[in-house]
Amino acid sequence: MTPKLPSTGATADAHVGPTTLPLLDVRSPAEFANGHIPGAVSFPLFTDAERAEVGTAYKQQGRAAAVQLGLERVGPRLHTMVADAAALAADGRLSVYCWRGGMRSGAVAWLLEQAGLGVQRLPGGYKAWRNRGLTALADLRSLVVVGGMTGSAKTDALHALAERGEQVLDLEALAGHRGSAFGGIGLPPQPTQEHFENLLAVAWQSFDRSQPVWVEDESRLIGSIRLPESLWAHMSTAPLMVLELPADERIEYLMSNYGQLDPAALADSISRLRKRMGGAANQAALAALAEGDLRTTCTILLDYYDRAYRHGLTSRPSQSQHTVSAPRAVGAELAECLLLALPSHSLPQSPSA
Repeated sequence: MTPKLPSTGATADAHVGPTTLPLLDVRSPAEFANGHIPGAVSFPLFTDAERAEVGTAYKQQGRAAAVQLGLERVGPRLHTMVADAAALAADGRLSVYCWRGGMRSGAVAWLLEQAGLGVQRLPGGYKAWRNRGLTALADLRSLVVVGGMTGSAKTDALHALAERGEQVLDLEALAGHRGSAFGGIGLPPQPTQEHFENLLAVAWQSFDRSQPVWVEDESRLIGSIRLPESLWAHMSTAPLMVLELPADERIEYLMSNYGQLDPAALADSISRLRKRMGGAANQAALAALAEGDLRTTCTILLDYYDRAYRHGLTSRPSQSQHTVSAPRAVGAELAECLLLALPSHSLPQSPSA
């Protein structure tokens, strides 16, 4: 995927006008791994060690010495960089950025232009792009929060809403975590906090302000990821559609979604709930799991999670809560129930664009 350059303040540094182009991040691999513009390609001018070495030279000996050292380190691979960039370029054109849109992106842009490529630099670099994204997260959207006790198939409902063309902010997908003590089992490592915020900013700015945005009721922490304060405050006051499903449906849903996971990983997650669940209930859940009785395990866990969720509801304004009864944990049917029950008068008014 090749991202479109941000329209806010973006201008062409070279002869290529603003457009959708391959985007090269010329910062070091460690900088890229910590956070980057979604869709960008890592195209480092320096390795992590070289960046540290050149930075030290700049501080201790000045700009000229740092430039000389940088040329010595990069020189042997300049031809490879040009070939790699040409292979990535769309019709001979591409975009580049570094941290602040300074020396590194300028040097790479100059090199690639000498090789006949059209190069556009991102003004202000990654720092300016990220600052604009974080600022945009404070802009209001007409949120509708989908809640419900554990096993209510809330994520499936959101996916079904998205398939119907509704605007959906899937925080668990962005955070790479299912949002419970069991949420990370079988999944790759979560993104960094910084990169999660980048992904969130891109999604947030893509939404039409005149239409509702559906989001799942989440804790402030999704695994190791913390929701930005502005989004958390917005979610806390938005209309809450609470899905109510029969307990048997929720147990079946949990068994189908978690039953194939590693039993040892499930046991470890249950053990970490001991303090909050209480020793007796925790031990009973572990014993049932060890015997392969997943239904009993889920029943015990639901008792704990249901009490916790009911308590959480007391902190939200009662007038913003709307109960949505549904007979089955089927995404398409849940989406239909949510759309039919959505009280249009309760949606917050979005500011005009």
